[in-house]
Amino acid sequence: MSRDWLDLSAPPALPGLFIRAALRRGVRGRSLPTRGLRCPVTVDPKHLERYRKVCGFSDNHLLPPTYPHILAFGLQMGLLTAPNFPFPLLGLVHLENRISVLRPLGGLGPFNVSVRVADLQPHEKGVTFSIITQLHDQLGLLWEGDSRVLFRGMRMDGAPPAREEFAELPLEPLDQWNCPADIGRRYARVAGDYNPIHLSAFSAKLFGFPRAIAHGLWNKARSLAALGDRLPMAGYRVDVRFQKPVLLPSSVSLLASEAAPSGQFSLRGKDDLPHMAGTWRPLEG
Repeated sequence: MSRDWLDLSAPPALPGLFIRAALRRGVRGRSLPTRGLRCPVTVDPKHLERYRKVCGFSDNHLLPPTYPHILAFGLQMGLLTAPNFPFPLLGLVHLENRISVLRPLGGLGPFNVSVRVADLQPHEKGVTFSIITQLHDQLGLLWEGDSRVLFRGMRMDGAPPAREEFAELPLEPLDQWNCPADIGRRYARVAGDYNPIHLSAFSAKLFGFPRAIAHGLWNKARSLAALGDRLPMAGYRVDVRFQKPVLLPSSVSLLASEAAPSGQFSLRGKDDLPHMAGTWRPLEG
């Protein structure tokens, strides 16, 4: 598919995009736009420090592997609330997330970040598509993210693609932590993601949840922080599948396979409730 780009001087301002998302209703088409968004970005050291703190990352003089998603959030919102995007933002469900770290995430920029959507596929509950995010520096592609998203309000012919499966490895307890009632608000202040399902029990109940739920990307970031040295500096990818939401407040445990170039991990709650399953492995080629 051909691709064209809209180049911006900076990420779009979020308040207007939130209003646009709240007012948007209905399906406006059956195909994804081919135009992506991109712009230059730099890292604010104070913001980076707050992100490390809320997600549990130590300062190893590299950007946390999940941080480029934060740099790209304004562009992602701009793309998903644009008039030519076919689906309303509210109600989209983040099913899976993959990040690939090609080279060490050193420095504070300048970087160039780009966001596009691709790969519309049938799903047993609707359709799925990918939000592809890339971070470039002066040497080229540095990092890539693929967020796989479900939209329930449309159907496509055909069978859903088969999911890649791996033989299960033995997992041992690695860490555990409390998820306080306000972690959704604390993470939203650094990530910019003020989806009401994460902010309070009252706002979450409006969307069918008994209590607020933790952001999926906070669950992933907090888990990668705990994995620590099991992950190399670069040349790897981490895939996660989001399972049962983490209701706030709650306590969760992280289990992981032994340190090795490839491995698996699982975030679980009370009574072994599965919240997230993940793998890490070297990049191919």
